[in-house]
Amino acid sequence: MNVAIRQASASVVECVPNVSEGRDRRVLDALAATVRDTPGLTLADVHADPDHHRAVFTFLGAPAAVEAGALALAERVGALVDMRRHRGLHPRVGALDVLPFVPLAGASMAEVVALARRAGRAIALAHALPVWFYGAAATRPGRETPRPLRRGGYEGLPARLAAPEGAPDEGPARFDPRAGAVLVGARDVLIAFNVWLASADVETARDIARAVRESSGGLPRVQAMGILLGSRGVAQVSMNLLDYRRTPIPAVFDRVVEEARRRGLAVAHSELVGLAPRAAFAGRSPESVGLADLAPARLLDTYGSPGGATPR
Repeated sequence: MNVAIRQASASVVECVPNVSEGRDRRVLDALAATVRDTPGLTLADVHADPDHHRAVFTFLGAPAAVEAGALALAERVGALVDMRRHRGLHPRVGALDVLPFVPLAGASMAEVVALARRAGRAIALAHALPVWFYGAAATRPGRETPRPLRRGGYEGLPARLAAPEGAPDEGPARFDPRAGAVLVGARDVLIAFNVWLASADVETARDIARAVRESSGGLPRVQAMGILLGSRGVAQVSMNLLDYRRTPIPAVFDRVVEEARRRGLAVAHSELVGLAPRAAFAGRSPESVGLADLAPARLLDTYGSPGGATPR
């Protein structure tokens, strides 16, 4: 693994594509190989979950290399992933469901917005797919996250594309049953952090998620849902931390532990999907938030810190 990206480039961009495949190891290996075979890229992490039926790839490099890798991955996903057979817990609209770009050391958000829009336009043209932009790349208000663009899901795409207000930002307003649609974004660092309960009580997990997420009066800039991981017989509180500076990982972990204890349950362990900056731990150790043996390669500081600053 090349961790000396900063020496090879004046700027570093992270790309975190989410693919609607979390079970077929041959497909996942082929997608990972596509990224690894792109010159100038470091594939830092692949996280696949069979219950979510989703894989999150995290790769980094200079902007041009990241753009090339994203387009190569989009082509490979189109060849290998068929949404007509997809059933999973995670909300989704397409095979390559979301394609976010994140500025790290030396990169600006404006640069990443331009990259996202180029990539989205190229994917729409090459594969005749509808593409919507979100986050800083959004062309319309109300699209700060992919959530509003996922309403109705893959199954609701035909009706959405047929409506006048459902026109994509790029590509045809045409439903492709195999590939669906693609949401392309530019955003700051997002931390996907899951806490597994020592129980299969999904209703309690949903109660805890309601207590934690911002939309129902919980912690700032936190999204959460409670789900049952059927293949493993445990409930999970699955969360996105949209701004770790306002709500770091220890704040959500401690809140989940507290809410679980109040309901007579314990926490088993936690799970980090992709990478996180060291600052997101707010001075605590990974072990203290349920992440045993977190490798240094899972810290963004290894590659280039958020916002273009130099990590200390």
